[in-house]
Amino acid sequence: MIKELKKILYKILKPLIILECAISKKLVSVAYRHLMQLEWGNYSGTNPEFFDHEMDLYYQWRETRNALWVERGAFGSLALIGSGRALELACGDGFNTCNFYSLRCSSILACDFDADALSIARGKNAAKNIEFIYCDIREGLPGGHSEFDNIIWDAAIEHFTEDEIPKIMYDIKDRLKADGVLSGYTLVEKETGQKHIHQHEYEFKSKEDLLRFLKPHFNHVSVFETIYPSRHNLYFWASDGIIPFSNQWPSITRVSAN
Repeated sequence: MIKELKKILYKILKPLIILECAISKKLVSVAYRHLMQLEWGNYSGTNPEFFDHEMDLYYQWRETRNALWVERGAFGSLALIGSGRALELACGDGFNTCNFYSLRCSSILACDFDADALSIARGKNAAKNIEFIYCDIREGLPGGHSEFDNIIWDAAIEHFTEDEIPKIMYDIKDRLKADGVLSGYTLVEKETGQKHIHQHEYEFKSKEDLLRFLKPHFNHVSVFETIYPSRHNLYFWASDGIIPFSNQWPSITRVSAN
């Protein structure tokens, strides 16, 4: 009898819950569309220096049919040393910190110099193994000498000048363990030479342009690109040890064809 009642209840509830999901999904999508229009529609006279990626998750992903925003978390995670300690520079809203990087690290120290970004990160993307702190990395990096297995510089290197980037690279190298890995993402400037957003200090010309900032500091560097109609992306891994997809990378097995 109970089994039959459960079957009847299932048939009644399932279409109602599916309808609830559809209505909720639409309402959330509309709300994040409004938030995006407000933040990026020049209402305040300027756009934010960071992006709340819940607008991607709940609105833009379906609207644009473009998954490029997810690449950063996926490609960055490949370089993370399982159970290691990581430092994330210019973490922004903390979306990738929480939903990608914290899943692959024992702990993450994530910093940014934008109080609004840190407020969102702590409110929406907190986790037990993440500490969000204020830091302007132009004035020095948090942490001590050879403290971190990984350093993540995701969608932020372009916010610094050609003179600032090499100095920060020296600080990064000092904070990494001997075989630690630096990983990150940036973008290529538009063909017109116009910056994607005005807060960007230096947008790279090509893979080779980015490489010249990394190679003086690391024995092994990989820079690769993905190209979409709206954006030309650059990803990088750098280390004196093993980087993803090298022959020594423990997560890969290569078989030569006969």
